Amino acid sequence: MPLSEYEQRVLEQMERALTSDDPRLANTLQSTGRGNALRYVLSGAGVVVGLLLLVVGAATSRTWLGAIGFVLMFAGVVFAFLGPRKKQQEGPVGVVGEDGTVQPPTGAARKARKRQGGGRSGGFLARLEERWENRRNQGGR
Repeated sequence: MPLSEYEQRVLEQMERALTSDDPRLANTLQSTGRGNALRYVLSGAGVVVGLLLLVVGAATSRTWLGAIGFVLMFAGVVFAFLGPRKKQQEGPVGVVGEDGTVQPPTGAARKARKRQGGGRSGGFLARLEERWENRRNQGGR
């Protein structure tokens, strides 16, 4: 059953509010979560071959073969868990990904803001104090 026009408008407003309030969460919810099957097959093959080399190296007392097997297993696991990086461009508001989604500024943009005096000063405790003051000023929200 399709949504009515009113329901579609309300849903779009909720999406815009979520994106403006928490862009990182919005990006997480928008991502499909499907990984590349070839990536997992190659990772699995690397882990299996590495395990075989590790066992053969231990059985034949060839330490170097076992070490190569361990490194191959480790590389296979890392390759499986680290996804491909998307190209991103820094903007004044944050990082704009290829798909047009905006993430909070990182790295160079934060440093530039701090140099301009617009960034947060201090460490963890200063940020907590700033958040506390913001909550008190906004009436406990």
